[in-house]
Amino acid sequence: MNTITQLSLQERDKAVNWHPYTQMKTAADAIPIIKGEGVYLYDHEGKKYLDVVSSWWVTLHGHSHPYIAQRVFEQLNTLEQVIFAGFTHEPAVQLSENLLNILPHNQNKVFYSDNGSTAVEVALKMCIQYAHNQGKEKTKIFAFKNAYHGDTFGAMAVSGKSFWTKPFESRLFEVVFIDTPTAENLEDLKIQIGQLADEVACFIFEPLVQGAAGMLMYSAENLDELMQYCRTQEILMIQDEVFTGFGRTGKLFATYYLTEKPDIMCFSKGLTGGTMPMGITTCTHEIYNAFLSDDRHKTLFHGHSFTANPLACAAALASMELLLKEETQMNIKRITQQHSEFIKMISLHPQVENARQIGTILAFDFKTGNGTSYFNEIGKKLYNEFLQRGMIMRPLGNVIYLVPPYCITYEELDFVYQNIIEVLDQFKD
Repeated sequence: MNTITQLSLQERDKAVNWHPYTQMKTAADAIPIIKGEGVYLYDHEGKKYLDVVSSWWVTLHGHSHPYIAQRVFEQLNTLEQVIFAGFTHEPAVQLSENLLNILPHNQNKVFYSDNGSTAVEVALKMCIQYAHNQGKEKTKIFAFKNAYHGDTFGAMAVSGKSFWTKPFESRLFEVVFIDTPTAENLEDLKIQIGQLADEVACFIFEPLVQGAAGMLMYSAENLDELMQYCRTQEILMIQDEVFTGFGRTGKLFATYYLTEKPDIMCFSKGLTGGTMPMGITTCTHEIYNAFLSDDRHKTLFHGHSFTANPLACAAALASMELLLKEETQMNIKRITQQHSEFIKMISLHPQVENARQIGTILAFDFKTGNGTSYFNEIGKKLYNEFLQRGMIMRPLGNVIYLVPPYCITYEELDFVYQNIIEVLDQFKD
């Protein structure tokens, strides 16, 4: 008998795979998932798990959505891939048209890549080369402390300094990190920005929610004022909506909480409804025009083998159709309202502090007396307890958060809330 067939899927996985954000020496065996349907994932023993974190925040409409699957299948039988340099195809053109139609009016051009991190890389290169193409060398970039923009080198450089980036610090380019804006520090931030404005290629930020940092939330009003000041200083702005895009904040995009609009926007995660990898960077005519020249050296030299892959475009088009349906928009409003009611109640729990919410994103800190930390050991204990209860929750250390698919029912979400309360009671001091 073949040796492979004698081993369990877990054993085979352990023999060959290296998992992300996982210390493989101490990690438990990975749980084999054999099926996904709606808000549930099913393991090899038939146990089902309610996917409360949308499988790393990507699954908008639930797993194995039949409409998205059908659209991808139809595309697979028509055109699965074509080089996007010198060629185009209907799904890519239609997706760009449809996306630009629901973005701020200043977003005019679409550049395709393959994930959120590379969407950010493209945005950074656009800004730096924008200056270079005009005979200027701008070496500095503004970013927020505690930022997270991805794991490739450019994205790491503009992410807050942490244990994640420490081994690579000497290889990362210069970034000026500033505090997220508050009513108290806004004027100081303006002074800091103004002093360096002539040297700054761009300002990159996650709007309203710093996800990987622990679902840190800050005021739209203060961000708006900071952006307006950057506009007066002619600083290009990159809005990273990889996480917040496509309804997560209660609006189609976080930018619609703001009056000032960015020059560049980055998208991924929910873009294809969690079905296939894809990244998009959009920009203004002004940025695009800076690359138009008879001089070929002014070209944006960036690309990926699977740029604007027709299958991913088909998935994104289907996901966007579902997102814009009245039923989905009503679900987003319902989840937002349920979260709001739960926040009022959970805030009173003695084990909870800093409960917060925007749209379908809910988070709170499990009180440990030591502040918040990704490496807080309580996170692992909470994760395992929720797994035992049939829920996939991946606390960021002692930060518990919910980012559910939009198809989750009132009863399913209430089930999650009830289990959270029981776990808090179980683990309280």
